Amino acid sequence: MNKKNIIILALVCVICLVLIVVSVAVLTQNNIKTSGDVLGVSEFISGEISGEISGESEEEIYTGPEIFSGDSRPVAIMIDNERGAWPQAGLNDAYMIYEITVEGGETRFIAFFKGKNTEKVGPVRSSRHYFLDYVLEHDALYVHFGWSPLAQSNIKTLGINNINGIYDTFYWREPPKSSYHNAFTSMERIMNTMNIKKYRTTSDKECIIKFNQKDEDIGSEMVANKIYLRYSYVQNTSYVYDKERKVYLRSMRDVEHRDRWTNEQFYAKNIIIIKVRNTLLDDPEDKGRQELYNTGSGTGYYVTNGEYEPITWKKESRSSRTIYYDLNGNEITFNDGITWVQIVPIDATITIE
Repeated sequence: MNKKNIIILALVCVICLVLIVVSVAVLTQNNIKTSGDVLGVSEFISGEISGEISGESEEEIYTGPEIFSGDSRPVAIMIDNERGAWPQAGLNDAYMIYEITVEGGETRFIAFFKGKNTEKVGPVRSSRHYFLDYVLEHDALYVHFGWSPLAQSNIKTLGINNINGIYDTFYWREPPKSSYHNAFTSMERIMNTMNIKKYRTTSDKECIIKFNQKDEDIGSEMVANKIYLRYSYVQNTSYVYDKERKVYLRSMRDVEHRDRWTNEQFYAKNIIIIKVRNTLLDDPEDKGRQELYNTGSGTGYYVTNGEYEPITWKKESRSSRTIYYDLNGNEITFNDGITWVQIVPIDATITIE
């Protein structure tokens, strides 16, 4: 091989060697980048990367209260609470229950249900006109068995969608109770009757109270392990705090308040106690029916998680929602769960300890 050919061959070898070195460098760089990217994604998915991103991925997303969800329209049911009506049924399926004074020193319940398929609830009893204010607040369908003259008039003038046991067969009788105290029903029967009447069965209205995104204590130094409410010489209601379940177990007249069929004791997650003036109604039937002055404002207490605080309340009209405030003027937000609203007379005995 002559000298010229040797030089050409050497140049070719050098060029090939340079190309090989450059290629290896590029491939190595690409591999490092790819490896780094894959490792970062893997660590992110497995939660191994620390910092704000990892912390945010572990937080639960609040989707709203479980006790009040979906677009089904609330159903309000009048529940008998005279001694002959005990024990009642179905109240632990309600999201909100009110206990309010009626004639003779007795009380009556109005229970609000949403999206439930409760099989047994009652006994259903007759309407009184001031209970309609809470039906309007909740945009509810109204279930009752009979009515006072003023309630009958108001249901018509206010245009309240209702079913009435006097005209609608949505109930069955439970012997041996007397006829005033033995009308029970189910949510299926109620909804069938509502559909026959072509009432609206959905609602986009939010709950009348606002809810915490997680279970919260009030942050009060005022302890609430036992609550006693004396409505009248006839009726008293009491609660005892169950620390394990973080709910209040109900009793009435020193008897545990239990479900007729399940024997489960009725309970509350939240208790709202408000003082509202009531007087004897000018009633042509002279049956001792009451007037309730539940529009305007007043005072009361909020109880949850073993604590309580003084509150104020305001209701501007019959159809407007009742708003509850702490003493700093902030609207109260409530824990998710069953709320009992105890509307007591101004002179009621209230003991919290």
